[in-house]
Amino acid sequence: MRSPWLTAYWLLSWLLLPWATPLLRRRLARGKEHPRRWREKLGQATFTRPEGLLVWCHAVGLGEVLALRGLIAELSRLRPDVQFLVTSTASSSAKVLAANLPPRTQHQFLPLDAPPYLRRFFEHWRPALSIWAEQDLWPGAVAAAAGLGIPLAMVNARLSRSSHLRRNRLRCLYAPLLQRFALVSAQDTTSAACLHDLGAPAVRVDGSLKPFAPALKADLAELSRLQVQLAGRRIWVAASTHPADEAEAIAAQRQSPGWLLILVPRDPSRGDAIAAELAAAGLPAARRSRGELPGPVQTVWLADSYGELGLWFRLASVALVGGGFDRIGGHNPWEPVALGVAVLHGPDVANFSADYAMLDGAAAASCVSPGALAETLWSLDAAAQAKRATDLLAELQGRIRPLAHDLAELIPEAP
Repeated sequence: MRSPWLTAYWLLSWLLLPWATPLLRRRLARGKEHPRRWREKLGQATFTRPEGLLVWCHAVGLGEVLALRGLIAELSRLRPDVQFLVTSTASSSAKVLAANLPPRTQHQFLPLDAPPYLRRFFEHWRPALSIWAEQDLWPGAVAAAAGLGIPLAMVNARLSRSSHLRRNRLRCLYAPLLQRFALVSAQDTTSAACLHDLGAPAVRVDGSLKPFAPALKADLAELSRLQVQLAGRRIWVAASTHPADEAEAIAAQRQSPGWLLILVPRDPSRGDAIAAELAAAGLPAARRSRGELPGPVQTVWLADSYGELGLWFRLASVALVGGGFDRIGGHNPWEPVALGVAVLHGPDVANFSADYAMLDGAAAASCVSPGALAETLWSLDAAAQAKRATDLLAELQGRIRPLAHDLAELIPEAP
């Protein structure tokens, strides 16, 4: 039975309809929607549904979507008869995920949370299981799936105390949603307790999915070309950076003339501003967005492009993972670890506290204080640290199997 609050939400969602297409068109004009696929947000599929059973997985952004790949791979092993659909909301996720999709998997954008768009989506895709990652729940889509008898699962859920307090104000909406889930899996005990308090009847703790994701892919022809071009150079990467990360990286590079820094901002549209900062610091730089390659004079390569982290990590021996100097809470350390790269990070890693605690505790990553990056870069035994990290990653791989097994049990047998 639909709760009164879900009914009110459903009725209000109809008010979105006159504004949906004009809003998406305005976002399209500003480059915030995919130019060929924006109508997917109106429930208009751009791919044919594959035959057979289909599992639908949703995550809001790129990092969360990429984290699902290891789970999909394990489910695919357990149920070779099943196809997969991954949805997301961020337009940047489409290009990167297209190069990193697991076998038997398609990507679409999640439709807006209003009845006509959801109806089109479910009529086309007809999922046998709905898996939601982290805590991005859309009430209309969750209620519609439950109403169609589709089993629901939440995985990789992470909820801080402060987020819990904010959601507690909407307990009347969250509780009936969470009660519809047959399985809820949290990253840690704090998240589990918060979700249980919000109304989830039972919450298990399985840890983060990010260690289980396959290594990011790269264009192998481009990799070979760059390895020849950059042969003999010591290379480090500052990945997924924000302004304070970049300030630390630029200061370190000024003290490290023997190194080439590949600087990869989290938001490539900031390329002009970062290039100006590099020039002001006296660091000659090439820019990826202009097709430039770093010659002997350039000590920085500004990688202001999307979806090439797999390439940059393969060229480097050390990676500063961004977000740790900016009160962002850090970013995913397992992507460089999976490619044998030594990981450095700033002190603020709240969003990945368990991951970094595990890595730091095994001397498999290094926390760097502000101003100490150059010293760490020069003194680090990168090969030994990277080896400890890859050994730790190998030890973790079996931990995804119980969760995948229980999710597979929710998928019906083929008719």
